[in-house]
Parts: sequence; C-alpha cells; structure tokens
Amino acid sequence: MNIKAEHLTLTFGNTYALRDVNFELSGNKIFGLLGRNGAGKTSLLSIIASYREPTIGKIIINGEEPFENAKIMRQVAFLYDQEYENESENIIELLQGIQPYRPNFSMEYAEYLIDLFKLDRKKAIKKFSKGMKSAVNVIIGLASRTPITLLDEVYLGMDAHFREIFYKELLEEQARHPRMFILSTHLVSEMDYLFDEVIILDRGSVMVHEDFDSFISKGATITGDGETVDQFVKNKKQINVQQLGNTKAVMIYGELTAEEEAEAIRLGLEISPASLHDLFVHLTKEDQ
Repeated sequence: MNIKAEHLTLTFGNTYALRDVNFELSGNKIFGLLGRNGAGKTSLLSIIASYREPTIGKIIINGEEPFENAKIMRQVAFLYDQEYENESENIIELLQGIQPYRPNFSMEYAEYLIDLFKLDRKKAIKKFSKGMKSAVNVIIGLASRTPITLLDEVYLGMDAHFREIFYKELLEEQARHPRMFILSTHLVSEMDYLFDEVIILDRGSVMVHEDFDSFISKGATITGDGETVDQFVKNKKQINVQQLGNTKAVMIYGELTAEEEAEAIRLGLEISPASLHDLFVHLTKEDQ
C-alpha cells in the first residue's frame, strides 16, 4: 500500500488544523504518528480514512483519491476512542454487522480476541467499562485486517496489563498478516518499540518523518564538566539543558561523527543515547 499527501491543508474557519503537509508512506510497516494535543493527528487520519475532505491539496492512496471511492475506502479502517453510549448490541452482533463491509474480516480471530480481552459476549456494549470499550476498538481494528489500519489512541481506558496484550498481539498479527498500521499515541515511551517509522506533527505541519532507528540515532545527551560540555556542543542544535553544580547535561539533535565521539571521550565527557520520548518532548516544546 502507498499513501501520498500533497500540500495537504485543512482549515476550520481561520484556524489551520493541517498546513501544507507532504509525505509518502509505503509498505507493510507500523508508523508512529506523534504530536501534542491539537497538532493535527486526528485531522490527518480522518482525511486518510475519507471522513473529511482537505481544504487544499489531496491524499492519494495507491494512485487514487479515496474520498467517496468505495474501492479504496474498503481498504482503510479508522478506529478511535468511542463511548458506544447508545450501542445496545453485544460484541458478537456488532462484529457481525461490520463483517460484510470488510472483505478480509476474520470472525475466528475476533472470537479469539474477545476471549483474550475477557469480554462478555452477551452484555450490551454500552454497559462495558471504558477499558472494555477500548478493547472493542482494538478487536475491530485487528480482526478487520484491512490493508491500511488507522488506530487513533484506541488504548485509552485500558490498564497497563491489557495495553501490553494489545501491543504483543499487534506485533504477532503484523507478522501473520502484514499490512500498513498508523498508530497515533501519546504513550511514546511505552510504544516506541512498535514503530518502523516515525511521523511527528507540530502545529499542523510535519516536523519529522523518518525511519525509527535513523531518527533516534540523531539524539544524544552530552554530560560532564559544564565548560567542557558548552565548548563541545556550541555548534550543535541543543534541545534540552540541565545543570547541577559544575556538571552539565545537554541533549543535542544531530548525528555525531566518529571523530566527535572520540573527542568527547578524550575530554572526559559521557555520551548517552536519547529515547524517542526525549526527542519528541524536547523537539515539540513551545519555545522551539
């Protein structure tokens, strides 16, 4: 599958939700979509899923525009946090209603997931707890087996135990039936090991779109004597600074050469890698 965004812009009145977004996603990968509240994550996913049209620009999926395109729309599933407050059906009835619209839907796999998340087959979904409703969204997203599966913070309400079950099942399902997943999340440190590529939105624009390993390799924290650290990082992009007494730790964004790493060691400085969470938090700070 291939998704291409070309000068994608979405406005609500005079407010920009997305601003001149350009990217291309290809292959059976898990993409992490990150951004602060209001960065445009849900707006972007809703356009990919044909829930809304862009104001300017376009989304192209496998060479075609998806909006009101039944062939393409059947290949995209968009799951997000839902309350199901008016849903009087039980989980089996709900899934049976979805199945005809999803050519790859596996009821056998859905039944397995129902047991895995310990859901009551007879209980009306509107009476489920918040965590159980989140499990319903996960089950629909995984069992539909659509070539493009968009999961917008579907874990909300799940406790840590069931979130871990979700992550494990996601990876196993990706191995069994590879497809394109786009996961929107705020739980960056908890989910980073799932991602093949990372997209960071900031105020409606793409700040980063990069292979996971390449991206995190660009972040490092340099720690040591304050004056020595300052001299070493003076020409680097500094995204966080902490100091305690004479010891200073500066997080930089930008790859170090082998010569620079050797020089840091010679100067008695410590180099430690930055996590995806660290890079995300400090690159998207308001004062950046």
